[in-house]
Amino acid sequence: MSKLTGFKEFEREAEGYRTPADRLIDFKEIFAGHEETHLQVQSARCMDCGVPFCQSDQGCPIVNLIPEWNDQVYQAHWQDALDRLQRTNNFPEFTGRVCPAPCEGACVLGVTEDPVTIKNMECAIIDRGFDEGWVVANPPGARTGKSVAVVGSGPAGLAAAAQLNSVGHDVTVYERADRVGGLLMYGIPNMKLDKSVVTRRVELLRAEGVRFIVNADVGGRGDTGVDVAELLEKNDALLLTTGATIPRDMSIRGRDASGIHFAMELLQSNTKSLLDSNHADGQFISCRDKDVIVIGGGDTGTDCIGTALRHGCKSIVNFEILPKPPAQRAADNPWPRFPILFTVDYGHAEASHTFGEDPRVYSITGKEFVTDGAGKLLGITTLGVDTNLQTIAGTEKTWQADLIFLAMGFLGPEHYISDSLGLVLDQRSTYQAAYGQYKTSIPKVYAAGDCRRGQSLVVWAINEGREAAREIDLELMGSTQLP
Repeated sequence: MSKLTGFKEFEREAEGYRTPADRLIDFKEIFAGHEETHLQVQSARCMDCGVPFCQSDQGCPIVNLIPEWNDQVYQAHWQDALDRLQRTNNFPEFTGRVCPAPCEGACVLGVTEDPVTIKNMECAIIDRGFDEGWVVANPPGARTGKSVAVVGSGPAGLAAAAQLNSVGHDVTVYERADRVGGLLMYGIPNMKLDKSVVTRRVELLRAEGVRFIVNADVGGRGDTGVDVAELLEKNDALLLTTGATIPRDMSIRGRDASGIHFAMELLQSNTKSLLDSNHADGQFISCRDKDVIVIGGGDTGTDCIGTALRHGCKSIVNFEILPKPPAQRAADNPWPRFPILFTVDYGHAEASHTFGEDPRVYSITGKEFVTDGAGKLLGITTLGVDTNLQTIAGTEKTWQADLIFLAMGFLGPEHYISDSLGLVLDQRSTYQAAYGQYKTSIPKVYAAGDCRRGQSLVVWAINEGREAAREIDLELMGSTQLP
């Protein structure tokens, strides 16, 4: 595959971002763009490794044909690369931008060298496909007469809708927000995934025959409420892909102070205001001239950092309860498992550029929020923790803050749909439905994505959406040709 000695001749060089000084002045995508010669050199590093662990259970959940399309990029056969990419991934323009790339963690070259820049290659192939006009609507030739309702328009729901529609079922996707896309639209900020990229894919699905209904809160009450029992009755199958949207809270003294928000309150309001009015309406949480603390060190925390910096915050600090990760794999984190390493993401680099230092503080937890006695946030008092996450005496410190954002992950789905249907939940409070089968405790009702597996990756949501679609098709038709 590719150049047989390429992995020995060329070092890894990932595609760059726009400079922090350039990208901090707007909410446009951080990516600098693709350069064909660079990509061909990087694709040449893909080894003829015999057993490509990038496609294993430790690698890509949707089993992307990575060595094949790397080879096609190396040979400048871009349309062939696109064909192979689209065989397994409905939305490579999403994963190529936001996936943490477990495939790279499992790359065989990564045993001794830096892995192949697989994520860059994936993004470049699909972007080239759109630029060249190769990605077009492909509606099914015939309809089956079967109808499926999909609740939730995130990556799992969209993947399932695309697959079910491709074999001729009538698919309607219900979304409670005012725009289609779920977390792709309102959970991931525009600088990581431009919303025109999401809308472009939604319009393709619409052209292929998928119907979308927004402002439709299935199981909810009020003007936007949709009766879930009625929806189940009038469709042959109902697929729940509602995500894991209950955020983990920090129940310490002072939690009710004004100025403390869940991360999604910042990210959702920011993106909606950006799309509605380019922030002219003021309908978002502004960090301008504020001392900001973000609690939680994952992707969502980084997105809060990047958003606050673009608003023009006065300062930014990021708390992480875990210790600082190592620069190299630890003994208990061997290849091909996903590597737990110290990395500098876009938000961290932007904070360093703005304030001269990395914003992260490790091995720290909140003790109490500090208020003025009248409900206004003034800061937070913290304690250091040891490797067992136990607090350390004598490490108390108070930090000034006007705004604190809680980005500590998500516990599971909201339950008003499951309560209405009487669904059985598992011990994690997610919808009980076996992986690979996706059937809930109620006939005709299926569940996939984060509402079934818990908080996870976009690529896992696509995996589950595709697999659930296959199970639904098999149930409705008695056989299936879906992969």
